[in-house]
This record gives sequence, C-alpha cells and structure tokens, in this order.
Amino acid sequence: METATEIHRSATMRRIVIYCLFAFGMAWALWFGALYPMVFSSPTGPGPLGGLVLAAGMFAPALAVLATRLITGEGWVGVWIRPREFKRTWKYYLLAWFAPLAAIVVGAFLYFALFPQEFDPSSGFFVETQRQALRGSVPQSALSDEQLRAAVWVQLPLVLLAPLLNFLPCFGEEWGWRGYLLPKLRELFSMPVTLLISGLVWGLWHAPIIAIGHNYGTDYATYPIGGILAMCVFTTLVGAFMSYVTLRSGSVIPAVLAHGMLNGSAAFGLLFSASAGNPFTGPLPTGAIGGAGLILLGVASFVLLSRLSPADPGSVN
Repeated sequence: METATEIHRSATMRRIVIYCLFAFGMAWALWFGALYPMVFSSPTGPGPLGGLVLAAGMFAPALAVLATRLITGEGWVGVWIRPREFKRTWKYYLLAWFAPLAAIVVGAFLYFALFPQEFDPSSGFFVETQRQALRGSVPQSALSDEQLRAAVWVQLPLVLLAPLLNFLPCFGEEWGWRGYLLPKLRELFSMPVTLLISGLVWGLWHAPIIAIGHNYGTDYATYPIGGILAMCVFTTLVGAFMSYVTLRSGSVIPAVLAHGMLNGSAAFGLLFSASAGNPFTGPLPTGAIGGAGLILLGVASFVLLSRLSPADPGSVN
C-alpha cells in the first residue's frame, strides 16, 4: 500500500507532466503551425506579424497552469501571485527591477573592454539597423543618421519602464515556470536539482524558435543544437535569479519584473557596437562575455538558494 507521501509525490509528478505537455504543446503548436509557415514562405522573414505570433506563445505557460489545475482538480491554493509580507520583501521587487539591467550593462562594458575595436560611440550599426527596418515605409532621405540616433537616445530612458511595458507577456511565462513548475519540482527534488530541471525545461521550450534563428541566428557550425544548448545554459542561470526573487518574495511578480527588464534591455550593447557581434560571445547577453553579469547573478542566486534546507519555504528572510 502506498504511503501518503508516495501518493502525494505521484500526484505532483503527474501534475508536472500534464503541465509540461500543455506548456510545450500550446506554444509549439502555435509556432510550428503559424510562425514556421511565415518564416519559410517569405525571403524577408516573418515580419511584425511573426513577432506577434512568437510573443503569443509566451502565454502558453500561464494557460497551462489554468488547464492543469482544472484537469487535476488541484484548486487555486498557492498560486504565487499575491505579494506576501511586502513590508519585508519589497527589496526583492527592487532587486528584480534593476539587477538584470545592471548585469547587462556590466556584460556589455566587459565585452567592449576585451574587444575595443567593436566599440562605436556613434551607434553606427544600430542606426543602420533602424534604417533597414524603416526601408519601404519611410523615404531614405527623410531621416538623417543624427535624427535616427537622437530618436534612440530619447527613448532610452523608457527601458526603466520595461518591467511594466512587458508585464503581461512575461507574466504569461513566469506564472508557469516560477509560479507552478518551480514549486512542484521543489516538492520532489533538492534545490540544485530543481533549478537545473526547471532551467533545462525552460530552455528546451524555446527550441523551435531557436531553430529558426531567434537569439543565436542560423550561421554557426553547430546549428541548431549549439543554439538550443546555449539557450538551456542561459535559462538555467537566469532562471536561478528569477527563482531566487520568487521564493524570497513569496510571489511570482518579481520574476515577471525581472523577465520584463531582461527583454527590454537585452539590446543595450548593440547601441555601442560596430557590428552585430557574435551571439555566443557578445555584446548581447546571450553571449558568454556579454552575459557575464547575468552569469554572476545566476551563479550567486544558485548558491544562495542551494543553501536553503528542504523545509525552508524561502519566502522571507
């Protein structure tokens, strides 16, 4: 006869499997069914509509939470949304808001320090990229390089609002990965194993869009396996930080803020780059050097969380 603990562990594993099937199934069906035809039918790429389809997949993890809870009859206890003891945990919201930006800036500066020939304070590469994006919609003579550069710099302070501007799609991911999968895995495994599994799952979930060039492009020797593996490393490290602010605050909202800032500030290094660089090196944070700040942040979070005892909820200091 199964003990109560064995029954609970079996039910938890079943919920994890059902959740992953929904999270992967809904996103992959959308990307393979709608995004891939756009990519392979147009020589110029999927365009803005493709970007919307890609972003729509970000809601799959949250929808998977709803589906799993309804199918398994789990109910709505412990949904990890409502801020817990905010007077004691507000610092994790602040950390989530600004730490990713600081880490990305550190990584970009390190990259340019090691590759000074790539540093371009006139933002030449970024201006040319913007000009190409506008080609066909704005006469090429209508905007000078100075105007394009000024438009970028005027909007740059808006990056501080990225956690709010990106809140909804990032909530679509984080309520799933950190608000459901993370606590479930922690019921079954040690913290290090939990962080590794959740990071790997999150990374593999991106596989279809990595395979069509998202983040790493397609022009590298180990395509697409190398890009998928690199994304798994990236999501494990970044996921450790998002798990840290989630468990310490008792809410998934700080992870949503951190994810929003990460997405909103990821291109910071390109503002000063003479080229697109190398996606596995930098200046983008997906590279080993451009992402050095995020790597340090992730490793520190991994170590801090690994020190928690299995009984420690980790929600408050």
